[in-house]
Amino acid sequence: MAYVITQRCCNDASCVPECPVDCIRPTPEQPEFATTEQLYIDPDTCIDCGACVDACPVEAIFSEDDLTASLARFRDINASYFERHPLESNFDPLVTPSRPPKELGTLRVAIVGAGPAACYAADELLRRADVEVEMFDRLPTPWGLVRAGVAPDHPGTKSVSAMFESAFRRDTLQYRLNVEVGKHISHDELLGHHHAVIYAVGASTDRRLDVPGEDLAGSHSATEFVAWYNGHPDYAERSFDLSGERVVIVGNGNVALDVARVLTLPADELAKTDIADHALEALRNSNVREVVVLGRRGPLQAAYTSSEFLALGHLKGVDVVIDPAELELDPHSQALFDDPQIEPSLKLKYELAQEYAAETPNPENKRIVFRYLASPTEITGDDKVEALEFVHNELVEEDGRVVARASDRTEALSASMVLRSIGYKGRPVQDLPFDDRGGVVPNEHGRVVADGAHVTGVYVSGWIKRGPRGVIGSNRVDATETVEQVLEDFTAGKLAAPEGDRAALEALLSERQPDAIGREGWKAIDAAEKGAGKSAGRPRVKFTTIDDLLKAARG
Repeated sequence: MAYVITQRCCNDASCVPECPVDCIRPTPEQPEFATTEQLYIDPDTCIDCGACVDACPVEAIFSEDDLTASLARFRDINASYFERHPLESNFDPLVTPSRPPKELGTLRVAIVGAGPAACYAADELLRRADVEVEMFDRLPTPWGLVRAGVAPDHPGTKSVSAMFESAFRRDTLQYRLNVEVGKHISHDELLGHHHAVIYAVGASTDRRLDVPGEDLAGSHSATEFVAWYNGHPDYAERSFDLSGERVVIVGNGNVALDVARVLTLPADELAKTDIADHALEALRNSNVREVVVLGRRGPLQAAYTSSEFLALGHLKGVDVVIDPAELELDPHSQALFDDPQIEPSLKLKYELAQEYAAETPNPENKRIVFRYLASPTEITGDDKVEALEFVHNELVEEDGRVVARASDRTEALSASMVLRSIGYKGRPVQDLPFDDRGGVVPNEHGRVVADGAHVTGVYVSGWIKRGPRGVIGSNRVDATETVEQVLEDFTAGKLAAPEGDRAALEALLSERQPDAIGREGWKAIDAAEKGAGKSAGRPRVKFTTIDDLLKAARG
């Protein structure tokens, strides 16, 4: 019997060092780690000790004997990875990371942001040094996209926040929530109270389609829709027209699949989750019967992961519909699929599409329809969305890359709502240099760079550092790299000693933002939401306005 890593793997690699026989791959040191869909356990080497289960922050690892029907296929998915990448165990002794000398005193670090990138950075600092960490966020709640971005029907993925809660119990870390950097405290004031400042502010805007009609009523970004159904205070008052039978999502990454599931799942299923009450009510009254997911390239190049694509086949009352004609491969894609060295996850992605295409839909079910090789050209309607026009693409090779190029074939789909899900983009951070094209703060391994030189004491981590790619756990390796630069600079005496201490910071914030929320305030919010959820048979019932969050924080 072996253990199996399944769909909700977060890729943070917490399990890797816990395995006594070194049978989990890829590891953060391997080049394929940056692009892997998930981690895998070699069934021939696993000794069934269960150490990885306890280390997994999102409960993604199961004994093969305990796999449910929806997860059973992951037994073969794990094994296939090692057929392509035979295990070469490495039993070199683990190197204990160095700590700054005690005589340097306490390192004070401000972290701007409270999402996964910020939390992994804080966790690494707490483990590696004698520190005082101040975690700032403009919202009254921590966890960033774990709270406001993860789909409500993926509660296991959200359980990573429990790991952070456990690590942050000590007073060495203080929450500074409902405090906006640039409004209540400046960048220079942060530096005046800390040796270093780490910006982990994510990528908070979305990319646009840049087609006519994009600003019609009923045309939105998936970012807005996700924030709305997750109860983000900035979006709680938004409304979305669910009166029509068809919604089109442009883009086919995992966020697009999240949105498609939320739009088609039975309301009674969503009622068991922490979805925002206003969204649940709207979805109960929704007329949406079909969601079309539009991708500009072919089925082999689709942006979703095979594990999330596989999970769609187990939704209650929902059919996944693909026209077999959509799966005809161009010569380059066919050669890629036929290559014996193809990555198993990529091959599975196409095989799953073939399986869906072979099934006969139930006319009583809702539908998620996948269309490939299609790019929008215009959103049409008099005063609101009525249809999406698109062009059929062809894959061609240019300069050694396979790219999508428009053909002369066009088509139109009637729709009452169009959601674009084509990626996030970072926005400029006040007082920091910014790369508009990449949507990131220029940096070298996390050290912020301006005019070719490191900006003393200023660092970045997460999407604002590397761009919007990877999953929650990808931030762990990224944060470790950034923290390594902070500790190296501190040890080398490159960081100026702060003029103000924690007490001075407290006094400043009390004056500037009397509604700042600390640990006790967040605990009160958390307890109140969970208490309301318990009586309703749900994980929690979220407060979705700043006023309600502040009232809960005050008890």
